[in-house]
Amino acid sequence: MKKYNYIIVSLLACLLTTSCNDYFDQVPDDRLSLKEIFTTRDGALRYLSNVYTFLPDEFNQRQVHETSLYRTPGPWTGASDEAEWTNDKKEKLINNNSIDATEGTMVLYRWKSWFSGIHEAAVFTENVDQAPLTVTERNQWKAEARALRAIYYFYLVRTYGPVPLLEKDFPMDTPSDELQLSRNTVDECFDFIVSELKGAQNDGLLDDASTDKVSGYGRIDKAIAQAFIIEALTYRASWLFNGECTYYSGLANTDGTKLFPNKPDEATKRANWQKVIDECNTFFSNYGSRYHLMYTNKDGVAVSGPDSEGFSPTESYRRAVRTLFSEMGNNKEMIFYRLDNAAGTMQYDRMPNRSGNTTNYRGGSLLGATQEMVDAYFMSNGESPISGYSADGVTPIINEKSDYVEEGVSTAEYKGIDGTLYAPVGTKMMYVNREPRFYASVAFNGAFWPFASARDGNYRNLQMWYYRGNTNGRTNASDKWQPTGIGMMKYINPKDCNTNNGKIYDKVDCAIRYADILLMYAEALNELTPGSSFEVATWDGIPYTISRDKEEMSRAISQIRIRGGVPDYEEQVYEDSGELRKYLKRERQIELLGENQRYYDLRRWKDVEKEEAEPVYGCNVLMTQAKAEDFYDRVRVEKLQTSFSRKMYFWPIDYGELKHNKRMTQAPGWKTYD
Repeated sequence: MKKYNYIIVSLLACLLTTSCNDYFDQVPDDRLSLKEIFTTRDGALRYLSNVYTFLPDEFNQRQVHETSLYRTPGPWTGASDEAEWTNDKKEKLINNNSIDATEGTMVLYRWKSWFSGIHEAAVFTENVDQAPLTVTERNQWKAEARALRAIYYFYLVRTYGPVPLLEKDFPMDTPSDELQLSRNTVDECFDFIVSELKGAQNDGLLDDASTDKVSGYGRIDKAIAQAFIIEALTYRASWLFNGECTYYSGLANTDGTKLFPNKPDEATKRANWQKVIDECNTFFSNYGSRYHLMYTNKDGVAVSGPDSEGFSPTESYRRAVRTLFSEMGNNKEMIFYRLDNAAGTMQYDRMPNRSGNTTNYRGGSLLGATQEMVDAYFMSNGESPISGYSADGVTPIINEKSDYVEEGVSTAEYKGIDGTLYAPVGTKMMYVNREPRFYASVAFNGAFWPFASARDGNYRNLQMWYYRGNTNGRTNASDKWQPTGIGMMKYINPKDCNTNNGKIYDKVDCAIRYADILLMYAEALNELTPGSSFEVATWDGIPYTISRDKEEMSRAISQIRIRGGVPDYEEQVYEDSGELRKYLKRERQIELLGENQRYYDLRRWKDVEKEEAEPVYGCNVLMTQAKAEDFYDRVRVEKLQTSFSRKMYFWPIDYGELKHNKRMTQAPGWKTYD
């Protein structure tokens, strides 16, 4: 992960000229002692910033191979069925099932980084009482470190399965025989994560850190902790962790302690989902006036909702997920985000290889959306374009109600309700008449890239083609070309332009937003037994009834769909929990494309065994413009084929870790140390 030296605006004053580690190293011939660091408020604040540095910078996923404790992006986008990289990146070790416990970068350094964050949180907590702080500051900062520790444990558990919970911090000179640690159980891990987040809420976190315009942006507050509570409980209630996954039923510590719960009965499953619902309602009750979906007109000016004059679904969705630093205050959908990030790397990976001038540094065009991702998007009328695939696994079965057309090109411009041009004349029909989120996220062959900050008008609003031999297409002398022939425009701001004196704008990397809370809430409601209801209490003890409420599920889901420019599901979809489950999964796939959820969603749902064992399809990037019609043939993407083994639900524990910790149990299917 890129070292998070400037993680939060609150710490800019102490970090603009030196990194945290540089500060700790500045005394000649010796490091600053902990006692010296915590003698000042500034030193304590710097150390707190150090605790934040282990949060992932997910804009830097192309660099997942780097071996720095501060550069811990995951491979999540390229390792799922959303998109693929041109280059041979570490993601492909997951895709083709060739990763192992001796892989010394990605597997090892996610583990080391997050445990380092846990260690630094403990060091901070043990020493901050020495600093000259007010009681309120001390409690707040301790609570932030406590919440960060819980978040790092959550990242570990969802990636590696149950892990050891450190009851105390271990000094660097701790004898190795005292470091023989077993995994805690799944239930113990989630209980700890949730209890620590709640403890942080009760013991000092601010209600809203962003109210402090000087030092608050990006710091963890009660709402952020609540969002992580919801996410952790959603994982716990899901198939992978609730005891239904029999693959891990035999996983145990060396003393025989089983690490996964027994197969749950219906009452237990319902109780787990009830907890998610309860925490969602706490979020809505406490923070519902602070967060909402983003609604703007085509110029990005806020409007009150989708019924407002000038409402633009495309621009609303675009600004919700690719917010500029200068516009952070306008985005009430972001809950948790990172300010310091590798936005330059992210945009380079997505932007066309030669966007304008052939002599300047521009983009890499390295990340391509899969055909399966394109097929997932709805049509403008809310219908699915296809209902599945023929026996060959590639020929689409057209949904006649959708008005989807696979062949031919458009003879008229296709525009949105706000007049935004989505698809110019000559666009392949499979890309015409799609929902607005499609045009905010997918850069199909022939799509326009705005490049609005370019100095000269002839460098703006350029149409990009991925035919072989074209400026932005495949060439034999370079690896900078679209691997699937379908670009990724999500996170690129219309102003971004890296040629002709243009500018790449600083962006916020949003980790959790309000749309995700709504979708987790709807998912939990749908998993309740149809027709049943029960009493629970709000955070302040007021009783209320929970049931599989179709209207309540629609209230959550329809907000997202209508903001995205498509109508709510028909009533019969809500009637059937199994049918709605399929739609909800797809809604998450579309709404949260590239937001690092799909990789984990597929695993917690058990869908990964099917979805990531399928061939990866895209356009035929070997075709030149002279054979334009053949470019759109659905073909298996070269060198990007996947296979899935059940051991890939979790990453292995590094072989070296097992060698030094005899009580650590390796997950099934991975190499262990004898």
